[in-house]
Amino acid sequence: MEKRFLVGLLAIIFLGACNDDDDGPNIMVEPPRLLAEVAPENDAEIREFLETHFYNYEDFENPPPDFDFRIVIGEIEGENAGKTPLIQQVETVPINVSSFELLLSEEENDIPHNLYYLSARPTNEEVEMLKMDNSCEGCFPTVADSVFVSYEGKLLDGTVFDGAFNNPVWFDLARLQDLTQPVGLNMNYTARGLSEGLPFFKKGDNVVENGDGTVTVENFGVGLIIFPSGLGNFNRVNDMIPQYSPLMFTFNLLTLNDTDHDGDGVPSIQEDVDGNGYLYDDNTDSDSEPLPIANFLDPDDDGDGVSTRSEISDSNDNIIIPFPDANNDGIPDYLDPDTN
Repeated sequence: MEKRFLVGLLAIIFLGACNDDDDGPNIMVEPPRLLAEVAPENDAEIREFLETHFYNYEDFENPPPDFDFRIVIGEIEGENAGKTPLIQQVETVPINVSSFELLLSEEENDIPHNLYYLSARPTNEEVEMLKMDNSCEGCFPTVADSVFVSYEGKLLDGTVFDGAFNNPVWFDLARLQDLTQPVGLNMNYTARGLSEGLPFFKKGDNVVENGDGTVTVENFGVGLIIFPSGLGNFNRVNDMIPQYSPLMFTFNLLTLNDTDHDGDGVPSIQEDVDGNGYLYDDNTDSDSEPLPIANFLDPDDDGDGVSTRSEISDSNDNIIIPFPDANNDGIPDYLDPDTN
């Protein structure tokens, strides 16, 4: 797979055509809009939605006997006029997006986008406490992990474009960042916002297989994530998702698996060298590498012809921690083409 920021494809949108001459159709092409222009527009749309809608928080505070722990969104009006709006309950996370991540030709770097999330179970406050509790290490996914979720994807107007609440599915959160990889049941959208948002939610406990193809999970995380189109489909054409549309997901986070996508012994999350949460812009191959590959997919991270696993293992193939740094320059051997 080629390094994403080397791809300079221009996504074009065909708005219409006419056949009024003998030279073939006259195609009208509109270039993609700028991230810096769309992001604040999307944020205004999302904030208006959050100010005028609520979720069934009272059910979570005092669960009825048959409660399915599923988030339901309603509009604040009529008999619901006194409900607490979502804007008072969500957390906000700023995430920078650059044009190369969306295969856009107009160069834009680190354009801020706001992601909004709500953990209904455990609550946002309880999540913060759990993250500081060493006994809950591994309870939360990273942007590189695989997660087992039941979920529903909607537009802000309530239109459902994807979902799997009755049949949970595995999502590879790293792949959700990749425009070339179809994800979800609809198979034609991207959702980096899910990858960035799910690490704020807790996995379930005590996953038990029931023997009939189903599983029982206790205390699974229940949440809502809303994000702008720059963390989703942006200008990509989709039958169910209009261009430049913010996306909203409700979900149950059942369990997770840590990942090592390339099997090189380095966990994929540790291959996010710059720590920005986007795995496809991390590449430490030598300049002579003809087709640079993102580190988390590359079994030879420095392109020196010696596999990463060989450079971090002893003679019995045991991983050496901390990773070896033969010349003591602060760069582990597997990232340093000058050592092997």
